[in-house]
Amino acid sequence: MADQRETAVQNIHKIIREHILPNDSQEAAFCKMLVLNTCRHAVSLAQLRDQFLQKKIPHKYELADTILLTGASELLFMNSPAYAVINSYVEITKKHFGKALSGLVNAVLRNILRQKDEILQHYRQKFFPASFLKILEKDYDSQTVLQIENTSLTQPPLNISVKGDITAWATKLQAQTVNQQTLSLTAEGKIETLTGYHEGSWWVQDTAAALAVQQFSRLREKRVLDLCAAPGGKTAQLINAGAYVTSLDCSEERLRTLKQNLDRLHFEAEQIICEDILNYLDNFTGEPFDAVLLDAPCSATGIFRRHPEIVHIKTTQDVTRQAQLQQKILQKISPILKSGGEFIYCTCSIAKAEGEQQINNFMTQNHNFKILPLQNEEEPTTITKEGYIRTLPFHYSKTGGCDAFFIAKLIKE
Repeated sequence: MADQRETAVQNIHKIIREHILPNDSQEAAFCKMLVLNTCRHAVSLAQLRDQFLQKKIPHKYELADTILLTGASELLFMNSPAYAVINSYVEITKKHFGKALSGLVNAVLRNILRQKDEILQHYRQKFFPASFLKILEKDYDSQTVLQIENTSLTQPPLNISVKGDITAWATKLQAQTVNQQTLSLTAEGKIETLTGYHEGSWWVQDTAAALAVQQFSRLREKRVLDLCAAPGGKTAQLINAGAYVTSLDCSEERLRTLKQNLDRLHFEAEQIICEDILNYLDNFTGEPFDAVLLDAPCSATGIFRRHPEIVHIKTTQDVTRQAQLQQKILQKISPILKSGGEFIYCTCSIAKAEGEQQINNFMTQNHNFKILPLQNEEEPTTITKEGYIRTLPFHYSKTGGCDAFFIAKLIKE
């Protein structure tokens, strides 16, 4: 079932690639927005589609169904000329399936266009499909789930971490200050066009993700291991704080991105290692590190606001599978950390099985670690009863919200 949902998301990209010329930068930006809108509205669009169909489109014609949903998304939520939109999607359908299904797509899209005002007046957007709701309802009450959904329906801001004077950069970029290291701004078009990008003055990093490194005590001249480091936002934070950083990731491609990001920022890691994390931990023979940051492999179920396709792909099985991997990694952490060293564990998962429950279980089996309770003056409601940080999309609402993220800080006694 998950494979079918992933295919549906891939189909959205396929249809839009055929509909838009991707080489034009303005069209590419439009294309990206159309993908995001279609994924973000997919549940409600499917319900709307069913109102205009006497019977469902057979699964073997799934691509035609995707064409229909994408066309409806562009008609309702983009400022494209209506009849040009209809003609485009009819032609795409005809190319793949001939006249029969193209006639169906034509009829449904024209009906939606005729009733557009009424549809939008009574439109109730649902963001989460039933499969993803199972993940949320396992950990959160209905009111919290509703808050998460309402925030997720809106476009997130661009968050950046700044190397220098945060106040000066807030003025230059007309941005809001989130904390001493993070800015929030509304940016359209290519990020590369923003002031300071090519000079390496800042890097893109979600507000919640940036909190993890900020929880370390003192980093200057300390040897820090950044596990699962790519694409490098946290490595950049660590270097900016004066640490000597070893960055590890299992993906050569993602590490190339990390290196490119560090080069742009004029930063240099002490060492960059491409290796499977379990192999590295099993064979570690070096001097233990002063501090370790583990941004653990996870289900990525916390980044759905920026990547709405996530809710159509991820299931409870993904959470279970990643939680098992995290447990294996955590059991191998102690030997690589000095006594008295700080260990930060974080994930971009909204599931507590990959966060709160994971660390609670770790503490029952590892008595040589102690939890160091965290504080968050800007958003105190993110602090859990155990002293962890748990952000949800509606936190930091004054600056546009954030990803769902979990952070715990431990010390090896």
